[in-house]
Amino acid sequence: MGSAAAYHLARRGVRVLGLDRFGPAHDRGSSHGGSRIIRQSYFEDPAYVPLLLRAYELWAELAERSGREVYRLTGGLFVGPPDCLTVAGSQRAATEWSLPHEMLDAAEIRRRFPTLTPGAGDVALYEAKAGFARPELTVAAHLDLAAREGATLRFDEPVLEWSDGPRGVEVRTARGSYTAGQLVVCPGAWAPALLTELGIPITIERQVLYWLDPVGGTAAFEDHPVYIDENARGQQIYGFPAIDGPRGGVKTAFFRKGRECTPETIDRTVTDREVDEMRERVIQLLPALSGPAVHTATCMYSNTPDEHFVITRPEGYANVTVACGFSGHGFKFVPVVGEVLADLAIDGVTHHPIGLFDPRRLVTT
Repeated sequence: MGSAAAYHLARRGVRVLGLDRFGPAHDRGSSHGGSRIIRQSYFEDPAYVPLLLRAYELWAELAERSGREVYRLTGGLFVGPPDCLTVAGSQRAATEWSLPHEMLDAAEIRRRFPTLTPGAGDVALYEAKAGFARPELTVAAHLDLAAREGATLRFDEPVLEWSDGPRGVEVRTARGSYTAGQLVVCPGAWAPALLTELGIPITIERQVLYWLDPVGGTAAFEDHPVYIDENARGQQIYGFPAIDGPRGGVKTAFFRKGRECTPETIDRTVTDREVDEMRERVIQLLPALSGPAVHTATCMYSNTPDEHFVITRPEGYANVTVACGFSGHGFKFVPVVGEVLADLAIDGVTHHPIGLFDPRRLVTT
């Protein structure tokens, strides 16, 4: 989100300084792992769809301006019992916004996608415009374009504290202090530490990503849709085509199956038991993914209590804009969130519908 904000602000002629505690497109937060699902039939809430439609326009623009394959449309299958959130929620959003989609029964899923073995009572919503974004390439593309537009970007410079006053903001880092007219804070998993005074309830959760070696090789998974599968217990998994070559395996993961942590205490070691649990679940849908893990990685979700985002000009802070709490489903919005943050920092308002992301909804009285 910070890289996109830096780009959109610099593109509008604003003098921009970007600060990151690590290097560019790093793997210590929540923006790595090679792929993120993008989709429009949004089961989380139909209110996200207008932002997604704009995000898709900006994904295409980013790819063109950067010359990088920052995203790819592969089609997407959202599978489970007809009344589960993954299916019913996707169908609700698709219907409400007249999004092109197909509803498939289990037999049709198996016929069209032979790698999948859904349960007899399962159905799927198929969305041709779904696919995946490449997080590291996306961040790098935004940073490169921001620099091209004149932004100054500084890395390996952790922010220690910030303050807002009548004449602007001050940010203190491990290297020095800076003043500016406006501050945009996109802290990711560091939100609890950097936004303490704002009282936004965010918990950080460790998540694990798995690349499994499919029986018979990766060929059957190279031209493959992304998927989200929900079982009768409401447990969701998701996965991608094979995009890392014949030896790269096929990426899959649980959605919202982690344990609370902080950026300092996260356990980066993935155990054999975790791999076994992932494999046991995913082979229910994709039996070929019964091979060993060729790679694993960890990342962090920054969760709000209702799992909706926080994008705001906080009350009492005249010169500050905050974006946080993306709750494991925010990356597909990166380009449009950058645009929103530029609007808010320059004009104080945006025409985009962001009422759902007002943090006042999270305040209990």
